[in-house]
Amino acid sequence: MKRTRRQFLQTTAAATVAASAPYLWTRRTSRAGDANSRPRCLAIGVGGSRGAFNRGGTIARQASKFADVVAVCDVDERHAREFAEKMGGKPKTYFDYREALAKEKPDIVTIGTPDHWHVPIAIAAMRAGCDVYCEKPLTLTIDEGKQICRVVKETERVFQVGTQQRSEYGHAFLKAIALVQGGYIGTDIKAHVAIGGAPVGGPFETTAPPEDLHWDFWVGPAPAVDYVNERRHDFRWFLEYSGGKMTDWGAHHIDIAQWALGCDHTGPVQVSGSGKFPPIVPENFDFARFFAGEIRLPHAFNAPPEFHLELRFANGGLLTVHHHYRSEDGETDFGNGILFEGSEGRIFVNRGRLSGKPVEELTEDDEKKLDEAVAKLYRGKPMRGHMANFFDCLEDRSLPIADVFTHHRTMTSCHLCNITLMLGRPLRWNPDQETFVGDEQAVALMRRPSRPDYLPE
Repeated sequence: MKRTRRQFLQTTAAATVAASAPYLWTRRTSRAGDANSRPRCLAIGVGGSRGAFNRGGTIARQASKFADVVAVCDVDERHAREFAEKMGGKPKTYFDYREALAKEKPDIVTIGTPDHWHVPIAIAAMRAGCDVYCEKPLTLTIDEGKQICRVVKETERVFQVGTQQRSEYGHAFLKAIALVQGGYIGTDIKAHVAIGGAPVGGPFETTAPPEDLHWDFWVGPAPAVDYVNERRHDFRWFLEYSGGKMTDWGAHHIDIAQWALGCDHTGPVQVSGSGKFPPIVPENFDFARFFAGEIRLPHAFNAPPEFHLELRFANGGLLTVHHHYRSEDGETDFGNGILFEGSEGRIFVNRGRLSGKPVEELTEDDEKKLDEAVAKLYRGKPMRGHMANFFDCLEDRSLPIADVFTHHRTMTSCHLCNITLMLGRPLRWNPDQETFVGDEQAVALMRRPSRPDYLPE
């Protein structure tokens, strides 16, 4: 974070903006045989009329522009049928991803299931020889992140995570990164992130699951539980299946903030702060036993609705995470976005705008160099959308713009924030060894037991 604006302009002067290019499938290992045929895609977890989070269907339809979607798999058989009908009835339907992988032998897989299923399915797909596009947040625990990184290295699969802020929204987030790293707001950078808080609701009623929903399969590796519609429909607010807003919006904004701070390949050394859980969560609650299924909570949302946290990095970077950010002087107030503050100015970015005096004062030459710096963040690939970038990387087996390894570091920070809230105390973290320093309770929350029938293969 000590580079000056002049140094930034000098080092990016030779960069060139990559031009768009059409994708052509020429992978020699294509199971379809013909070297120029389109890859075969299996869409796992697509959402539908009974869902609230339906990104799985969206990414599968995006993939269909580059690949043939030959099959769809969803534990809600209605959703699988709905998706297949929208695709002209051509994809075969399954509810068990293991059967679909074995019978269809796809080249690529898209994953849009609830979060707690991402890693087990992704591992099975890679070990079946598939390249993977998986929605965020990729992991439920820190240990899952370590595991998925190992399998990506072992199988040499191309893996894109669905953090679209790295490639879309007019490249506003990449421009913010280039501005920060280019010295446009000076040194001593601080990043303040607001991501909203989880809703509070429940207890909810238990009922019989719909006949065409395989509920126990939906629950999968998490503790067995009776069917509650809100658990399926609003799973993000149950810590058994997700991490609340911390892993929902945090997977986006914390990701961009760490990248700008130069911490995308490492992690914080200390996390502190405070927050609160919904009233159904008792004080000093034993979350480790809860995730093991040894104790229960009422059928209600249990993710934190409020929090203010601080992550400190070894390079001097500071990142604060809030459900809602309000500066001490009260003049800056926002509920969603990233504020970067430096010794010579500050900028703000979210999906609606990139603003601040350093942005307003950019010259034509600055704009050109900024565009060149953004192009370099694409690692030599055309500056196209997120799904297109995934397919662009299949041919030369290169890292997509949202690779597993930096996403694992982002998700580690998200999980560290939640664990800090669960334990109610500051925590020290060793980013090299990827473990807590002197805190066995925190170490125990790095992983969760899985029901035997749903262990990753």
